[in-house]
Amino acid sequence: MKTNYEIRYAAHPEDAKSYDTARIRRDFLIEKVFSADEVNMVYSMYDRMIVGGAMPVNEVLLLEAIDPLKAPHFLTRREIGIFNVGGPGLVKAGDAVYEINYKEALYLGAGDREVTFESKDAANPAKFYFNSTNAHCTYPDKLVTKKEAIVAEMGSLEGSNDRRINKMLVNQVLPTCQLQMGMTELMNGSVWNTMPAHLHSRRMEAYFYFEVPEEHAVCHFMGEPQETRHLWMKGDQAVLSPEWSIHSAAATHNYTFIWGMGGENLDYGDQDFFAITDLK
Repeated sequence: MKTNYEIRYAAHPEDAKSYDTARIRRDFLIEKVFSADEVNMVYSMYDRMIVGGAMPVNEVLLLEAIDPLKAPHFLTRREIGIFNVGGPGLVKAGDAVYEINYKEALYLGAGDREVTFESKDAANPAKFYFNSTNAHCTYPDKLVTKKEAIVAEMGSLEGSNDRRINKMLVNQVLPTCQLQMGMTELMNGSVWNTMPAHLHSRRMEAYFYFEVPEEHAVCHFMGEPQETRHLWMKGDQAVLSPEWSIHSAAATHNYTFIWGMGGENLDYGDQDFFAITDLK
């Protein structure tokens, strides 16, 4: 197996206004989340969130404590949320073994133990997407299925944003330190997510897009409400969203995305909304 990681530094919104396409993609887009028998991760300076993916095919993959953590185990001072967006797989955390199927999620609290990823079928490998944030105390591990999620139906087909928000690793479902994660599914004929756009200045966010057909793409919008920028993305890619940036997208096909937040506030509804007609 192989673990790849990189560090992404935080940007001031005044500086980000001058970024060209290449710089925006370099600083915010995570193009390679999955590669066979590798663990890929980005250590972001936005609330110290780590965004990554593990795709075990022929090997069992270890969640290694990368050098920036300066810790004996990845979860020594961290919590993690893991979503499976591939075939059925297993996550082992210490002596516990969790079977995770498609669109199911696992929360692991802080604490010294080895974590590994494994696929049940190499021909249909699991793809484990994860977000991890700092944790000041330990909460119990928990597997969460879609049936256990808090579901919010939002938008409309007329507005091209008919969507189902599955709140899965949130404080209404289980206790966490600061990590909050969920999955939004867009219905057939809908392409817009998170409209009207919003900010939440007390936490950052990461989006991971999947179920995007190979011949289609997602256009992700970011930046300050009066100074927006865009990123064209493919399926199985992620994007970092600073606390000063909106985060929304439209695509050429309906899709699903996983959102993950880290910061000082666990209130899902703590958002500052902006009228669609006020965006620039």
